Amino acid sequence: MLVSATEMLQKAKAGHYAVGQFNINNLEWTKAILLTAQENNSPVILGVSEGAGKYMGGYDVVVGMVNGLIKDQNITVPVALHLDHGSYEHCYKCIEAGFSSVMFDGSHYPIEENVAKTTELVAAAHEKGISIEAEVGSIGGEEDGVVGMGECADPNECKAIADLGIDFLAAGIGNIHGKYPANWQGLSFETLDAIQKLTGDMPLVLHGGTGIPTEMIQKAISLGVAKINVNTECQLSFAAATRKYIEAGKDLEGKGFDPRKLLAPGFEAIKATVKEKMEIFGSIGKA
Repeated sequence: MLVSATEMLQKAKAGHYAVGQFNINNLEWTKAILLTAQENNSPVILGVSEGAGKYMGGYDVVVGMVNGLIKDQNITVPVALHLDHGSYEHCYKCIEAGFSSVMFDGSHYPIEENVAKTTELVAAAHEKGISIEAEVGSIGGEEDGVVGMGECADPNECKAIADLGIDFLAAGIGNIHGKYPANWQGLSFETLDAIQKLTGDMPLVLHGGTGIPTEMIQKAISLGVAKINVNTECQLSFAAATRKYIEAGKDLEGKGFDPRKLLAPGFEAIKATVKEKMEIFGSIGKA
């Protein structure tokens, strides 16, 4: 059964570890992540961008697939299904479809409008027991059409949004979606520390988890980050494993073209990537 992400992230912040949000793109992605979470007794958050939701056939399809896998694969660890970088309209669609968590990305609005829309969505989500994440500042780079300049969040604006009753907060601290460029300046721990001091026990979220050095990840966790998002890294590992299989001519041997065989190396690569991240985040054994 799907659960809201609130309790798992509160436990993570208190326990000084982080829960991974791993974005899903299809059945292989979802099954690989769920099985890895179960095998490692780790709570997990399945992230769905608006683009991925459309690609998979719609939010009702996604909810049905995830619930079916949880039941048929005997998944007993806490699992949240979370809309990633959701617009105002799509937050409502996911609340109605049966998601257990949503993120409203109002970071591109003036702070007054961000506050107004977040306030409304908090009420709608909490009425159904759904957790809600909000964002201040922006995450650099581009993810499924959501583009951010990567400016650091204003800690006072973070407090204003946190005080609206949201469950966890994403704040831009120099993080970037996708691959990090060679000239990346690193995370602004000064900003993160200032945000935590103003938001107290509020679990903080680090987007753009792919490519951030382990020591930076662990320092961010020590400063209140309890949820870390990973997407690109799973895509890269899946693509590399699939390429290796095809370039070795495996798809031409026997029934190697069968999608169950063709996609198997990528499936295992996702599992390995997710386990590695769970080890770094410290969530193994915390379900």
